[in-house]
Amino acid sequence: MTLPDQEILSARILIVDDQASNVKLLERLLADAGYTGVSSTMDPQQVCALHRKNDYDLILLDLQLPVMDGFQVMAALQAGAKALEAAGTHAADYLPVIVLTAQPGHKLRALQAGAKDFISKPFDLVEVRTRIRNMLEVRLLYRRLEVHNQELERIVLERSAELRESEARFRSLTELASDWYWEQDVDGHFTRVSGPVLEMLGLRVEPLGKIRIDEAAAEPDPGWNEDERKTLRDTIAARQPFLDFVFTRTDNDGSQRQFRVSGEPIFTTSARFVGYRGIGVEMTLRRPHVS
Repeated sequence: MTLPDQEILSARILIVDDQASNVKLLERLLADAGYTGVSSTMDPQQVCALHRKNDYDLILLDLQLPVMDGFQVMAALQAGAKALEAAGTHAADYLPVIVLTAQPGHKLRALQAGAKDFISKPFDLVEVRTRIRNMLEVRLLYRRLEVHNQELERIVLERSAELRESEARFRSLTELASDWYWEQDVDGHFTRVSGPVLEMLGLRVEPLGKIRIDEAAAEPDPGWNEDERKTLRDTIAARQPFLDFVFTRTDNDGSQRQFRVSGEPIFTTSARFVGYRGIGVEMTLRRPHVS
């Protein structure tokens, strides 16, 4: 991803150096390069407060400072970032610091202390411009990633809440509108049953997950209309939805009952069939069969 120049050139930059000549040199260099968000301080004890207030994209930090050296400043910045993270307002794992040093032996220590890069003194102006721009590109991309992740987390939380609400509403409506609810997996095995659906479909009592609708044909129940049951089995085998399909059952005492069942195939977002779900309701009270 390439960032627009305007976004890079408007980044917030803080120069920290106790030498006025170095501060002026860096300010002029950055201004000539087009940077517009540059500020500076010669007091290292003000860095943390300034960073809390302005949330800099980059801090150019001299290591040889009076009262409080650059290593102490970085330690204080990290402590402040961890406090913000604990409060849930900021991530603590990124310290946007380039150290300025004339001591080669300090470079490794500075990187270990949390600095992301270093610039050697005396300054090579081309090197300074290049390292600053590279660092800002990384930092600003990191900020974009933070924002993107926060937005994704917000969307996931919202969708999860919506899903839970939808499921609760679905269960409530199902219970109000039907006598039973059923689900099957891709092999036709029942994975969830609520109410007398097994009896209604003419299935023998066996453990759930072991019975398929089409296995019921092996031992037909004379109380059910086999033509109706075959039509339903064929519809399910064809992965077709069915709405208000009516079953008729004649009980041993000659009374008749009618049942209405609806179901739909379940597909993933990639159109893979994973099973069926449906509801059913008994339509009539028992009434004597008139021959």
